[in-house]
Amino acid sequence: MTLLFQNDLRGAYPNSWYAATAQELPVQPTLRGQIKTDVAIVGAGYTGLSAALHLAKTGRSVVLLDAQRIGFGASGRNGGQLGSGQRQDQEYLIKLVGQDTASHLWDLAEDAKSLVKSLIRDHKIDCYYQDGVADVTVRARETREYHAYADFLAEHYGYDKIQKLDPDALQEICPSPAYHGGILDHSAGHLHPLRYALGLGQACLDAGVSVYENTLVTGYQDDANGVTVTTEHGSVKADQTILACNGYMGELSPKVAGRVMPINNFIVATEPLGDDAKRVLTKDIAIADSNFVINYYRLSHDGRLLFGGGENYGYKFPRDIAKTVRKPMEKIYPHLKDIRIDYAWGGTLGITMRRMPYLTKLAPRVLNASGYSGHGVGTATHAGQLMAQAINGDASGFDVMSRVPATPFPGGTRARTPLLVLAMTWFALRDRLGV
Repeated sequence: MTLLFQNDLRGAYPNSWYAATAQELPVQPTLRGQIKTDVAIVGAGYTGLSAALHLAKTGRSVVLLDAQRIGFGASGRNGGQLGSGQRQDQEYLIKLVGQDTASHLWDLAEDAKSLVKSLIRDHKIDCYYQDGVADVTVRARETREYHAYADFLAEHYGYDKIQKLDPDALQEICPSPAYHGGILDHSAGHLHPLRYALGLGQACLDAGVSVYENTLVTGYQDDANGVTVTTEHGSVKADQTILACNGYMGELSPKVAGRVMPINNFIVATEPLGDDAKRVLTKDIAIADSNFVINYYRLSHDGRLLFGGGENYGYKFPRDIAKTVRKPMEKIYPHLKDIRIDYAWGGTLGITMRRMPYLTKLAPRVLNASGYSGHGVGTATHAGQLMAQAINGDASGFDVMSRVPATPFPGGTRARTPLLVLAMTWFALRDRLGV
């Protein structure tokens, strides 16, 4: 079973606020017949688009395949937050991989953030990018931990972009009774994720990438003569292949499927708040809180609250997404109890056991990057560039990322879902109890 068609119409973007406020690119053809190329890429999200663009810029011929549309998956549905660092903090990474590799991972993460900003600037992508992301705490002790981590980054990495927020300072920015304090990263940022993806897509088309939409990949074979990627109605013969499917990998690679698990997350867009927007946020920043099942949100350019919250782990989205997300939204902002919700949508992302991305060489000519665990705006874009560099002879960045241990989920692909549900139910209970 594949998530590609489980919750969405084939060839159509979901009914999201993002889709309603973006200009779709012309539909690209479905692949029919056999073609040849230097590099075949499966998946036209941030990873695949970035890899295709960077390869095309170096003169490689590139075929980019997607079962749906450009930016259809998590790349066009996410919370739009561009964070600093890796998905896990540096103290965790030092314990996991050692000081030197952890430092290199920090540098790569800063490169990822810079890459997104430079792509937006160089390709004139109108995606409403704005600096500022606050990580806020739901427990008082966490505020001290967040502040200590800001000091750690300043001392060990020279990162001085973080403002520590005590309760009063946070209330001036985010007037919610749910939070105690936090940190505001002035170098992180937020954007319109689908407009960013479509901007990358247009850049790929301009660079000569052959894009095929509505083209489901059914398998691949790496042999002495190259890689053959098979689709429903044709095939691609390539010297190199990149798998960039994240939560939509399905059964294309059992090795990846054992380490990257799809989960569903949900977002709503309220009606425009007007003057009430200042009762939600007084600055144009994004928020992510410290709950294990994270709430994340920001104001849109037209004054709506875009609020993400709630997860599930099966193949189907809940029947009433708005109801699912309204519950945590009203806990954060009780005064929004009767606010109208104009859009509600879900999306599928890929998570790993360690919540770090999974970059690996699956075969001599096949690379994979996925499992961004909610940190994909920067990391996925950067992973695409790293794989392009590896194909062009410089695998240094890719090799560092691939050295991060990727533990398989216990129980394999069949038992992992019920086991994860048990674990996530426990953490969700802790969130509710404030433990």
